[in-house]
Amino acid sequence: MNVTKKKGPLYLQIKEILKKRILHGEYAIHTNIPSEPQLEKEFNVSKITIRNAIKELVQEGYLEKRSGVGTKVIANVSNAKISKGKRFTEILVGEGYNITKRIISIDMISLAPETPLHSIFGDRCLKVERIYLLDHEPYIYFTHYILLDIIKDIKDIQITFLYRFLEENNIRLESFRDEFTTSKATKHVSEMLNLESNSVVLKRIRKSSDVEGNVLEYSEGYYNTFKHNYVVTYNDWNQ
Repeated sequence: MNVTKKKGPLYLQIKEILKKRILHGEYAIHTNIPSEPQLEKEFNVSKITIRNAIKELVQEGYLEKRSGVGTKVIANVSNAKISKGKRFTEILVGEGYNITKRIISIDMISLAPETPLHSIFGDRCLKVERIYLLDHEPYIYFTHYILLDIIKDIKDIQITFLYRFLEENNIRLESFRDEFTTSKATKHVSEMLNLESNSVVLKRIRKSSDVEGNVLEYSEGYYNTFKHNYVVTYNDWNQ
């Protein structure tokens, strides 16, 4: 797999790739990740680059490194959470499912004045389409709209990890408002999720804001709950 300096420090890119594999169950908990020489060969980078990437994941609590034993996955959920509840995809991975995320498209779009998004973003915004695969089959389809003014460079935009991309462009999302409803899937959503026309799906609308309350991202997610229910867990009801 190729990484490039154009996207930032190599070790951070590799760290994010390895973390994604851990979170999605490709590197199962309590098993060793590939050896450093194997990773050097895969990413075509130096030993120190691989070691720095692994060091980051050790510090974040995902990996444990022991001399002569290898580097073992000791956690497959993030230690830094918005709340004590597990993220939905983390629950699925913990249940043994394989979760894969893909970027479908990245476009700069114009917004008509009469559209609701125009009141948030103005005349133009960045549109990103993503899909989550559950055991290699379409499960969740997301469309994200992002304020263009906060993107440093809109030329040749390449996104592998959406929220990593936002961080690299100094986009700090401090609060999230989610709304859930049921909705008839549009033709496009039905095609994305391999559903019959007019199937009813769970729809999530999210507005992500900065510390001052300005909406920087608006997204719509459609869940194929015929494949798996949406799950929320709470560790302490009194929190």
